[in-house]
Amino acid sequence: MYRRTTALYLVIQAVLTSAVLDPRQDPSVLLVCTQIASSISSASSVSYPCTADDLGTILQILGNTRTPFAVKGGGHIMNPNYSSTTGVQIAMSRFDEIDYEASTSTVAVGAGNIWDNVYEALMPYNVNVVGGRVSGIGVAGFILGGGYSWLTNQYGLTLDNVLAYELVLPNGTITTVSVSSNPDLFFGLRGGYNNFGIVTTFTLATYPQGLVWGGQIAYTGDNVDALNIATANFANNVTDPKAAIITTLDYTLGSIIASVLMFYDAPTQPVGIFDEFLAIPALCTNVASRPFLDLVQVEPTNETANFRGYYNTVPLVEITDGIMNAVLDQAEASTFKHWGSALSGDCSASIISYDVEPFLPSILTHGSASAYPYARTQPFLPLNIYFSWISSSEDPTMHDAIVQSATNLTNVATAEGQSLTSAPHYPNYAIYSTSLEEIYGTALPEMYALKATYDPDNVMSLSGGWMV
Repeated sequence: MYRRTTALYLVIQAVLTSAVLDPRQDPSVLLVCTQIASSISSASSVSYPCTADDLGTILQILGNTRTPFAVKGGGHIMNPNYSSTTGVQIAMSRFDEIDYEASTSTVAVGAGNIWDNVYEALMPYNVNVVGGRVSGIGVAGFILGGGYSWLTNQYGLTLDNVLAYELVLPNGTITTVSVSSNPDLFFGLRGGYNNFGIVTTFTLATYPQGLVWGGQIAYTGDNVDALNIATANFANNVTDPKAAIITTLDYTLGSIIASVLMFYDAPTQPVGIFDEFLAIPALCTNVASRPFLDLVQVEPTNETANFRGYYNTVPLVEITDGIMNAVLDQAEASTFKHWGSALSGDCSASIISYDVEPFLPSILTHGSASAYPYARTQPFLPLNIYFSWISSSEDPTMHDAIVQSATNLTNVATAEGQSLTSAPHYPNYAIYSTSLEEIYGTALPEMYALKATYDPDNVMSLSGGWMV
């Protein structure tokens, strides 16, 4: 531990009621930092604030001493130095309240929660929120980066369903941010992450929730063409806002494994919507009428927690047969053209994965202006790319490969006539080398102005992430 951070460790420990832990005494505290090995840095100390006042004191100390820090909610982000640091790690796990208010149909959710906990807490009330689609996703980063949900076709992005934020400003002041209180900050927090302080609590709209129908079907590589056709047909023909899918093409263990996650917001299978997927010969099937949380937990997302990994993204106007074929071309082992066999033959790549996520054209009509997406006239579909590997020596190789793969898919979409010049990159999927302009576009001038007003000493730049 550096001399300065040793002193800070002692100061924070002395003035706060929160626990402050030294990784030299207990290395397990580093596990709070992130789920992905390539994103872990060795923090000098880990602080667990349990009140907004404690968090404000920490920010004042860090700002006055110009000490690097990071804020960790669920730890699902894969970019290095975003939710971990060699300085002071702020773990939000003690902000774990989930307080439902039936009279206003709202729930106050602490920033340290994962969505599984929120869904479980709301089940007795038969209500739900617009949140993560798979297990283990943290509430805070998901919301502050946008949030695409199984319920997005009905209610918009998750950030469109936030009614208020409790925010600790960089100077330690605690404030409430809503459309009527600090509306300028309300714009900035909608996609702006920790640029203007640290959110401790989100007040979310809730909606009635009963049983849902859906689950996962897995297919072998010889049925991928049929899956791709079914996916493009779904994306271009299904208009029922209760229906949603994620189609995944994986290269792993020397072969292609494909799957589709299907969701319908009703207890019984709808007529016609998912028939193409159900007609394809399946490797295995887990589809049923079930509670919402049960569907979310069909596919665990933390099984690669000890591996290294990157996300990247390609924003798309539409999902076509050509796009689906290009995704397969990127992943397919037999082509030897791109990243499948080429990488796994020479390095430690373990999973190369592409998620195709169609949504309705109306999803952005449910909310108002936001930092992300900075324009709401045209929704862009966030295709997700995920590469996983073992050896740290291959980090640069995997970065370049996943960037090139995104470029290849962008070129295919552009050649089809998709206009992507103003397409914002979904920050929850974007790799760290993505520019601020590619994420925030025309919202950047307003974000810079907010920064000058609320963080004139640039305290939040001491942390990692998409900092303006």
